[in-house]
Amino acid sequence: MTAFTDSTGGTMGTTGPRMAFAALSALAATTVFTAPADATVFENRISVRQDAHIGDDGTVTLSGTYVCEDPSPVGVQIATALAQDGTRLGTTAKGRVICDGRKHAWRSTASLRFTKGIHAGKARAEARLEVVRMGSGLMPRAIDTLAQDDRTVVLFDHR
Repeated sequence: MTAFTDSTGGTMGTTGPRMAFAALSALAATTVFTAPADATVFENRISVRQDAHIGDDGTVTLSGTYVCEDPSPVGVQIATALAQDGTRLGTTAKGRVICDGRKHAWRSTASLRFTKGIHAGKARAEARLEVVRMGSGLMPRAIDTLAQDDRTVVLFDHR
């Protein structure tokens, strides 16, 4: 047993195992609460342009920009939706999402073939930058939103 002098001049004893436990606890607390010097905060952003278009082929086009710094860029997608007068049209942007920390353009198109309620005028548009984490089968285990933009857009009809 090791003896230590306390603030009153008396002695208190600490056994070897208790001393080791106290040292280990202090080390664990330092490890848990200290962030590594090279820790990174990822900045992910997405935006929707304020104008959207219905093309002469009957497709709606939304577009915008994104910045992605996800640490694991496999499975990142852009999901979009357009809502107007109780009708909602959703799709995913075409092309590969590049997570390199730089600004990139995105574009999403969806057919109005089965969605007749969308027309020229104001509509609500939404874009989400998402990470899709796959499970053991064909279904995703989880879809996490990295960034989102939701705004009123003006839909122009070019038919």
